[in-house]
This record gives sequence, C-alpha cells and structure tokens, in this order.
Amino acid sequence: MSTTPSLVLFDLDGVLVDYDRATRVAHLAAAVDVDAASLHAALFDSGLEDRFDAGEIDGQAYLDAIGAPFGRRVDHAAWCAARRAAMRLDPRTVTQVEAVAARCEVAVLTNNGGLLVDALPALLPSLATCFEGRLLASAQLGARKPDPQVFRAAVAMLGHAPQATLVLDDSRANVEGARRAGLQAAHVAGPEVLGNVLAAYGLG
Repeated sequence: MSTTPSLVLFDLDGVLVDYDRATRVAHLAAAVDVDAASLHAALFDSGLEDRFDAGEIDGQAYLDAIGAPFGRRVDHAAWCAARRAAMRLDPRTVTQVEAVAARCEVAVLTNNGGLLVDALPALLPSLATCFEGRLLASAQLGARKPDPQVFRAAVAMLGHAPQATLVLDDSRANVEGARRAGLQAAHVAGPEVLGNVLAAYGLG
C-alpha cells in the first residue's frame, strides 16, 4: 500500500453522493415541458454536456443551448432543482469526509461545469462545508477526466505533489487517468463502500 496521502480528491457523483441521471433529466424535462427522451438527447447525445464539462462554453450559453431545440428557456433555478433531485447524500458520508479532513487536505474533483460548483453550497450545504471552497470542476481546468492533465492541474492548484495525492472515483477510466498522471488512485464502487476504501489507505 502507498503512503498515507496529504490530499484526497473525491469524485462527487457515485462517490460522495448517489446520483441518478434519469431523475435529473425527468425533473428538468417537466420544468420546461418537453419529453425526457428529447431532453436527454439534447444534453448528452449532442455532446453539449461534455463541452460544458470541458469548459468550452459558459453556464449561460449551456442553459440557452439546452432549451434552444425546443424553443424553451431553461433558467438557472430549474437546472439547480433538477440537479438537487438527482443527488442523495448519506449523512454518514459527511462524517467520513470530516474524519479524513482532520488528517489531510480534502477536495472535490468532478466532471462538471461551473454551475454545479457554484450551486453546491446551497444544494448540499453539509457536504460543501467539508471542502471549504475546494470544489474543483473539470470546466475550470479546461478538460475532462480521465485526461491526466486534469489531475495534474488540480494538484498544482492545491499545492500538493502528485504522488502524495489520492483520487477516489467511481470510474475505472478516471482511476487509470489519475495513475497515468502520477497520482495514487482507487476505484470506489459507490458511497456505501467509501469507508472501506478510506480504511485501506489509513484514512478510515
């Protein structure tokens, strides 16, 4: 086992929270009065979500682009409400993160645009408080995981060495990308097993 890290980078969806994309799409579709399948295509099949996550477009352009195929306006409040409906946070996860934060620095690194990072303190205040502003979205870093450059940029921004950083992610591709960047990394199959993974690294 590698040495105990000085920084732990937590993925958000699938590690810190249970996330249901279908729920998010359904809520947002209802808010703008379109069918869920069409909205899913506008977000994901079109590549819009990936471009937003990579920082290629800003938040307002992204919201405008979601509604454009339907002649609808997607407002910030509706987008946030749909995102909140899709996330379920177990209070035990907050306790686990607080315990890790007492031993090393913690941060979130998520494939998302700036809208989510800005909204997270209001959507999940108990979780956001654990990270004290260290909420990093891929859009801020100019690329999406599993690109190794995203991980290098994150650790440089936070002032840690790659080899002293542990990435916890539910995507095996992202875990491999972090390792290629010289970071420690572990696959976390869901929030319910997070404690076991932390214990394996001396952080449980």
